[in-house]
Amino acid sequence: MRPARPPSLSSRLLRHVLVPLALTWLAGTAVSAGIAYYFTQKAFDRSLLDDAALLATNVQLQSGELELTLTTREVNRVLFDQVETMYFSVIRPDGRVVAGVQDLRLAPAPAPALHRFEDLELRGQSLRAVTLHRTEPLPFDVVVAETTLGRNVVLQRLAWFSLLPQGLLLGVLALWLRRAIRDDLQPLAQLQEALGRRSANDLAPIHVDARTLDVATLSAALNALFARLERSVRAQREFAGNVAHELRTPLAGIRALADYGLSQDEPAAWREQLARIAASQARASRLVDQLLDLALALEAEAGLTLEPVELDQLVRDAVLRFLPRADAAGVDLGALGIDAPCRVRADATLVDGILTNLLDNALRYGAATDGQPSTVTVSIERQGEQVVLAVQDNGPGLPEDLQAQLVQRGAQGEIGQLLGQGAGIGLALVSQYATLMNAGMALGSGPGGQGWQCQIRFRAWSPST
Repeated sequence: MRPARPPSLSSRLLRHVLVPLALTWLAGTAVSAGIAYYFTQKAFDRSLLDDAALLATNVQLQSGELELTLTTREVNRVLFDQVETMYFSVIRPDGRVVAGVQDLRLAPAPAPALHRFEDLELRGQSLRAVTLHRTEPLPFDVVVAETTLGRNVVLQRLAWFSLLPQGLLLGVLALWLRRAIRDDLQPLAQLQEALGRRSANDLAPIHVDARTLDVATLSAALNALFARLERSVRAQREFAGNVAHELRTPLAGIRALADYGLSQDEPAAWREQLARIAASQARASRLVDQLLDLALALEAEAGLTLEPVELDQLVRDAVLRFLPRADAAGVDLGALGIDAPCRVRADATLVDGILTNLLDNALRYGAATDGQPSTVTVSIERQGEQVVLAVQDNGPGLPEDLQAQLVQRGAQGEIGQLLGQGAGIGLALVSQYATLMNAGMALGSGPGGQGWQCQIRFRAWSPST
């Protein structure tokens, strides 16, 4: 059995609005009808009491007996009604009927009240009656009763005149609400149609004519999701492209070295080629690690949280970690500005990645070529609200017009020739890490135009940030 199709949002909204409104309308109509019934009864009862009072004023004492001085014609005039049938009786306290209908009797009004209303049945008719007590000239009661046809007609008319206009107004309101709700929900239909037409590769923002804050918020959230997905997909594509581009050269070199070694008969040649293959493999392994780091950096952009980081401690640890390699290469590795604590707004893992790549590049490419001792210096300098982390060497450096190309992944060609080998993606990682931490990156020559340096500008941490 197929599951029942859920109702549309417009139908649910219309039902949620109209059902409480209809119930409220019915309750209000019932209250109005009750109030109208009450005051209608009061008006009819007042008229009935006036008729009884008029008859009572014409009851007089004659020859020691109570008599109604009105003739039958006059009584009919007093009690005339075009719709109702009227009955009356004048009764002595001992039960004798002075005038009127013999069997029209009501219990006397309780003291101190002088009149009393009551519903009764007489000759198969429903009557509304009033009994009025008088003590002058002698005690007597006047009872006047009438049928209730007029009362019922008035109440029915009041009900119809109340229900019909309100029902029409409710219908008009339902039509207006239906149209208004559909108009307000039209952007959602546009959004659904736009999403249904899209291919899986189309992550461009959706433009919706939002008429309400909720739809605008939903559209903004979807576009933000598309932007995150687009960055993730772009990162995956870039990672795949980087892998293909960066690993092609070392793998081709390893294949060439293996082919050349296999073509030789001398063990010495085999050993030489194996050593070269091991070096190429190490370079390829380093490239794989950097590519993985780059992919993680691209993926980490959405969930990165910047916290206070002890920059001086990270620099000290990085220098100590690279010190054995620097000593083996004959490079004087040192640090400046790490004696005083320095806290920056950053991520410790990304800062360590920046230091690792900058020191690796400096030790790899920053050897002096003029016969002077090779030096690599890591420095920390506080400049107002910023902290500048710099890594510089006294190597050959690069022309200024080629500095910006260093952040391109896999820089080869002229830059590769100047450095003696491909530049890899180390500086591209540094640039990406700096961007993720809202830090600035600047490349240039060292003091006096000698060597090369990279500066990373962090925002200093303070309790108010």
